[in-house]
Amino acid sequence: MSHNPTEVFVGGAVLAAAVAFAVYAGQATGLSRGGESYPLTANFRSLEGVSVGTDVRLAGVKIGTVTQVTLNPESYRADTVFSVAKTIEIPDDSAVVVSSEGLLGGNFVEIMPGGSLFYFEPGDEIDDTQGAVSLISLLLKFVSGGSDE
Repeated sequence: MSHNPTEVFVGGAVLAAAVAFAVYAGQATGLSRGGESYPLTANFRSLEGVSVGTDVRLAGVKIGTVTQVTLNPESYRADTVFSVAKTIEIPDDSAVVVSSEGLLGGNFVEIMPGGSLFYFEPGDEIDDTQGAVSLISLLLKFVSGGSDE
C-alpha cells in the first residue's frame, strides 16, 4: 500500500486542526481550568435564560460559569451554584443580577461588586439577588398601556 505525501500532509493538517479545536473548546467552556475557581451560591426568583454553562461576568468580563441549577421545593426559588476564578475576590456586600445581552441575545449572570473590605469565601451564599426580567411580560405591559388587570 503506497501513501501519497499530499494525502499524509492533508491528514496531518486535519488532525492538527481537530486537536486545536478540542483545546479551544476546553478552554472556552472552562473544562481545562480544573481547580482554578471557587464556588459561590445564590437563589433567584427567576432564572429565565440561564442554565448550566452560562457565563458569570464582572464588568462585562467572564470570570466564571454557572455549574448547577436546582429548584428549591420549599421556597420555589432557583438555587444556583456558580464558579468564580480564584484570582477574583468578590466583596461580601456584592449583588448578583441576571442580565440580558440585548433584545435578541441570551442572559448571563452579572456580579455587581460592593465596597466591603471583606470577601466571600468558597461556598458562601450571595443574598442580594435580582432575577431575570421577562421581555415578553414587559412588551405585553407596554402594548396594553401599562395597566395591571
